[in-house]
Amino acid sequence: MKMKIAIFHNFIDNIGGAEIVALTLARELKADLYTTNFDLEKIKKMGFCGIRVISIGKVPINAPFRQQMALWKFKKLNLGKKYDFYIIAGDWAISGAVNNKPNLEYFHSPLNEIWEFKDYIRNEQLSFWKRPFFDVWVWYNRKMYEKYFKYVEKRICNSENTRKRIKKYLNSDAVVINPPVDTSKYKYKKTGEFWLSVNRLFTHKRVDMQMKAFSKLPDEKLIVVGCYESSRTFREHADYLKKIKPKNVEILSWITDKELKELYANCKGFITTSKDEDFGLAPVEAMASGKPVIAANEGGYKESVIQEKAGILIDDINENKLAEAIKKLSSELKNKRNQEKFKKACQKQAKKFDVKIFIKKIKKQIES
Repeated sequence: MKMKIAIFHNFIDNIGGAEIVALTLARELKADLYTTNFDLEKIKKMGFCGIRVISIGKVPINAPFRQQMALWKFKKLNLGKKYDFYIIAGDWAISGAVNNKPNLEYFHSPLNEIWEFKDYIRNEQLSFWKRPFFDVWVWYNRKMYEKYFKYVEKRICNSENTRKRIKKYLNSDAVVINPPVDTSKYKYKKTGEFWLSVNRLFTHKRVDMQMKAFSKLPDEKLIVVGCYESSRTFREHADYLKKIKPKNVEILSWITDKELKELYANCKGFITTSKDEDFGLAPVEAMASGKPVIAANEGGYKESVIQEKAGILIDDINENKLAEAIKKLSSELKNKRNQEKFKKACQKQAKKFDVKIFIKKIKKQIES
């Protein structure tokens, strides 16, 4: 494929699963990456070098002005015939579809803030006086999103879970292409003495549940690799987690890609508790390292993690059930045969999401 391609992503100053997908697309398709705020040092730390990142202008760090400005800036972006094809890989960059065609969008979610997680945010995160303003903001952005959604010419999403949301909220369909992991770069070294958790330190990731579970398990250790945005809300939650963490939990932020892969290679197993996750890239990275996963039996985890063979999925997850699952799996992993069984099953499952498969499917969609 000899096409000149541009990727749109709302912000790349905080690297999570969605940003890794955008960076992977840019690297594999040799595309330019357009965004607002970005941090080149963090991009390099995650192992992405040589990618041309172009800012269309900075946006504020605090919500909702951050999202609103990104939406407005991508709406104004008109690159004409500078590129042969455009890929929108960030949910708040959807307005870039208005003036830039031909295009496709890779949906991580149809904006969870205004649909799937609206009630959770409104009732659990906002004080009473802020709720009427939030309601107006949601109403306005739903109207805008529905408008911009019509300009997207081809719709791809990361999971059946996200596909159902697109059908539910936007009465449309999308092709499912699961997000990529470069499985060849993940290795198994040993079944170590610590558990690993990798996620943004956001409230819906429910990292506090992990803290509370490990407070009941003084003989177990957890390392949380957690990044967070600079905005006030995210800093406050990160500070709260650091305050409540027990002595057997360690929080690391902004480690290098090499350091992260070493943690995967040497951990005992992986824990993830996000509420109704869109898909969940980190569990696949753990499985590529031959490590079993303990996850909530909801959202995209039901697609990526296979119960029993690659770990444990917990119904109606809470701190007590999580602690019991950790004890159960920890006991099983004392047996060398079980370690080998999990290693083979996990690596086999992870290969279904390899980056080569992902790029092949994306290229097929572009060519069609």
